[in-house]
Amino acid sequence: MSLRIFSPVGRIAVMSVVALTVTAPVADAASRDKRFFQSVAGVWKGPGEIVAGKYKGTKFTCSLTGLPADGNLTGITLDGTCRVGVFSQPMKATIAEVGGKYQGQFLDGAEGKGLDIVSGAVTGDRVVMGINRNKLNGAMVARLQNDSAMNITISVKVEDRMVPVIGLKLNRQADAYAGSVKN
Repeated sequence: MSLRIFSPVGRIAVMSVVALTVTAPVADAASRDKRFFQSVAGVWKGPGEIVAGKYKGTKFTCSLTGLPADGNLTGITLDGTCRVGVFSQPMKATIAEVGGKYQGQFLDGAEGKGLDIVSGAVTGDRVVMGINRNKLNGAMVARLQNDSAMNITISVKVEDRMVPVIGLKLNRQADAYAGSVKN
C-alpha cells in the first residue's frame, strides 16, 4: 500500500532521510568519514513531520536500519519503512565513495521513483548532502545530538533559496555491531 503523501515531493524528501553521504578529498577526511558512517550505523526510529507544501502538518514515523559499507569501502546502506497511520512506504538507500566522491540512490534512483545523491560533506557531528530528482534539487542535513539522537532536515530549492520541507527526530534503538537495545 502506498499513500499519496509519499508522492512525489513528500516521498522524495522522506527517502532522503535515509541517506547520509559525504565528500572525502584526502585520506584523513576519508578515515573521518568512515568513522562517521560507522557511528550512525544501527537501528533508528522516530517521528517526523512535513513542514511545508501541500501536505504540511502531516506526521509520520520512520524505522531504519543502517550498516556501514563492507571492508575498506566508505559509505552506508539503510533499509526500513516510513509510515503514516496504516500506510507504509519502503525506504532503501545505498551510498558509497566512488572516485573520491560520494554517490548514491534511494529506491531506484532519479530515473525511477527515487532520487540521487549528488554531493556532500561531513563536518564534525553533521553531514550535509545534495539530493536531486529531475528539476528538484535540495539538501539533507543530519546532525547527531549525541550517540543516541539525530535530527534531520530536508530542504528543497525554490528559486534562489532553500525551503525546509521535512523535519525528523530519530532515536537509536540498537547499535549495528552489538545489536543491543540502548536505554
